Amino acid sequence: MGWLTSASTTGEKFAVMFLAIALFVVVMGAILFLVDRPKRVPRWVVATAFAGPALLLLAWGLVRPALITVWNSFFDKRGNEFIGVDNYTRVLTGGQFQSVLTNTAIWVILVPIASTLIGLVYAVLVDRTRFEKLAKALVFVPMAISMVGASIIWKFVYEFKPDQPGVNQTGLLNQVLVWVGLPPQQFLINSPLNTLFLIVVMVWIQTGFAMTVLSAAIKAIPDDIVEAARLDGLHGIKMFRFITVPTIRPALVVVLTTIAIGTLKVFDIVRTMTGGQFDTQVIANEFYTQAFRQNNQGLSAALAVILFVLVIPIVIYNVRQLRKSEEIR
Repeated sequence: MGWLTSASTTGEKFAVMFLAIALFVVVMGAILFLVDRPKRVPRWVVATAFAGPALLLLAWGLVRPALITVWNSFFDKRGNEFIGVDNYTRVLTGGQFQSVLTNTAIWVILVPIASTLIGLVYAVLVDRTRFEKLAKALVFVPMAISMVGASIIWKFVYEFKPDQPGVNQTGLLNQVLVWVGLPPQQFLINSPLNTLFLIVVMVWIQTGFAMTVLSAAIKAIPDDIVEAARLDGLHGIKMFRFITVPTIRPALVVVLTTIAIGTLKVFDIVRTMTGGQFDTQVIANEFYTQAFRQNNQGLSAALAVILFVLVIPIVIYNVRQLRKSEEIR
């Protein structure tokens, strides 16, 4: 693109723009020509013309950086000396990173389960009620807020001030504790409960997503199945257990795996609310710290690779479940 930025005069810029447009027209015309004449052109040529540019961009923008990251993970802090798997050994066995891995596991287990469960129960309760749209909108609103914005909101909720005469609590949760006669707490400092209070923020955001997807799946359940179940005497909890949940199982899998992948990459909440202090560090935030604060290229690359490896099984499981649901249909 140097020839585009090097154009100085207005005439040269217009000429370059016209050349770029003409080149685009020629390429698209060639592709359409090949498509309109399938008998004379092999199919692999047409497929290459359409998919080739996209595959090249994916290879350059995704595969190439991934391979570079894997390669860098086998080098030392400065990226000069090859040290093999020492970075991975340090992450998996070093005491400094044990809490990081433990916290990440807690996040990945609790957030998808809690978000999906709350979203499912809420979707069932408000389904076809009088104020269904308003009720769903209230739960979905947090999805429209950025992670950083939600973290700031909840940081104010958890705000702590010393319990002294004349000092009013500005944090909502601590003020509630004062009203009921309990002393205020430092929710974001005391470990390990502070990790659970951070998880609440993620659950608050993801519940809206879970509720929306599962509500659509519930509405897609055929009426004849519901009527047949009612004729068999199923109502309430039994209807939910034996009809609703098995029927929307593919949607449940999608919601659980999607939230799990997003939770593995959680960064904003921890970074904004605690900065990874007080034993709240997770893999994504530790990767940022090692890369941009400690300037440890090898260790940060190893953390990135571990994060990628943890995502792969979830993606594979999701794809397999989707294929099974398509085969059933």
